[in-house]
Amino acid sequence: MAQQRQYKVGTQLDKRVHQSSVIMLPPPQKDGGMPLLTALRLRRSTRDYIDRPIPLQALSDLLWAAFGINRSNGDRTAPYWRHVMVMDIYLVMEDGVWLYEPKMHQLQRCMLGDFRAATGLQEFVGIAALNLIYVAHGERMDVPPQERRLYAAADAGFIGQNVYLYCASEGLATVFRGALDYQRLGEILNLPDQAFVVFAQTVGCAKPH
Repeated sequence: MAQQRQYKVGTQLDKRVHQSSVIMLPPPQKDGGMPLLTALRLRRSTRDYIDRPIPLQALSDLLWAAFGINRSNGDRTAPYWRHVMVMDIYLVMEDGVWLYEPKMHQLQRCMLGDFRAATGLQEFVGIAALNLIYVAHGERMDVPPQERRLYAAADAGFIGQNVYLYCASEGLATVFRGALDYQRLGEILNLPDQAFVVFAQTVGCAKPH
């Protein structure tokens, strides 16, 4: 079995970069990791977390695995509906809300403050280090508004499974969630009129049992 990567946890560098408006993520590690079938065997949902930060390198690797660019033409690690890019990933962490920008592989700060508890209806969302919010841009989808959520949900599901497999490979915990106040969360994120929250996914360190 492949060894899980060794990341430095809670470094001073992590604290400094999280005070800026842009985080330039380190280059993602695109090789190695756990064999796919082993990761599938270990894949599971976790709803019991401890408040421990995710190291910057692990965050970089996670986001690239989720929906990063893996080809020179700009295509992604997850498929997307009709080859139209409609999905954004927001990161809600203790130090604020960030938007992942895959082309530059960086995070752009959207707001300050700890909004983790607002990302779901369960208590654990306010404890885990990270909540990913999958947001679709309806104005980019050439289907009737009532059909947009269906296709956006498929895109979010592909991304979410990538996150599950990465977490299984690297010893992180995660759960894909639909139990949230979609309207309130959209208002907190200050989304444009036709953009909407599709799903959320919690990532962090599981509480030892």
